[in-house]
Amino acid sequence: MADRRLQVFHAVAKHGSFTRAAEHLHMTQPAVTFQIKQLEEHFDTRLLDRGHGKITLTTAGELVLAYAERILGLSAELDSRVSELTDELAGQIKIGTSTTIAAYWLPQILEGFKRRYPRVLPRVLVGTSKLTEDRVAARELDIGLIEIATEQHSIERHSAARDELLVICRPDHPLARFERLSAKDLVGYPFIDRDPGNGIRQIADEFFETAGIAGSEITLCAELGSLAAIKQLAAAGLGFAIASRRAIRRDVEEGRLAAVPLEPRTYTPLEVIVPRDKFRSRLITAFADYACEQFTLIAEQEERER
Repeated sequence: MADRRLQVFHAVAKHGSFTRAAEHLHMTQPAVTFQIKQLEEHFDTRLLDRGHGKITLTTAGELVLAYAERILGLSAELDSRVSELTDELAGQIKIGTSTTIAAYWLPQILEGFKRRYPRVLPRVLVGTSKLTEDRVAARELDIGLIEIATEQHSIERHSAARDELLVICRPDHPLARFERLSAKDLVGYPFIDRDPGNGIRQIADEFFETAGIAGSEITLCAELGSLAAIKQLAAAGLGFAIASRRAIRRDVEEGRLAAVPLEPRTYTPLEVIVPRDKFRSRLITAFADYACEQFTLIAEQEERER
């Protein structure tokens, strides 16, 4: 439904190149150039400056881009809402998720949802829980799957399930012999922490603070955004980390890591967040409901298998 000229202009502005925009849109470069020329003639002003091998937006171009994003977004939403009237969910859904959920929960959720609604196109953006929450609040994302959310008024939260947090370390590490580990037990050992904004990092910080352990008492070994890298350093004996049970289950079963529960036992929530809208598309509602249901089912299955 959206004006093709706006679609082409948006692609050029986002890719910063006529060539890359043409590849993205499956068009020839002359066709892209023609569409931009038509749009500039329509507004009777230059929208793009082309110089020194670089494309930049003029002031008018920045204004047109802002409106183009809104118009294209509304066009996609219109397509989705009309398709809902046929009782067949279809269209694009923009999903944000934390790194742990993306790796160990989301694939199973997406597989089941795509089998049920094959015409739905999920687009997934992975980041920290904080970054995902902010993007949902700003309506850059339709839905977020994260470990912990704040009380932003513009966000609607659904706590679906929880996953236990465990200390992970090399099997011959001194901490591996404990049955439970308190915050005081961990003092003095190198700690491999998550990056700022990570939900599990926030819970770990609260775990130490509640026990009266100051940040200065924690021996920080590394601060990483990749759980795979964290597990590799822990398995190599460089320190201990805190991770969710589902994320390290296979590593423990195969003997690469040892896992010890925290004392008191500590859990990370699994939350589904959506913008607080009066009118929400059935596609977003259906995915949010399905994600909550699957989080619960997977968590219950994990509990039974222990």
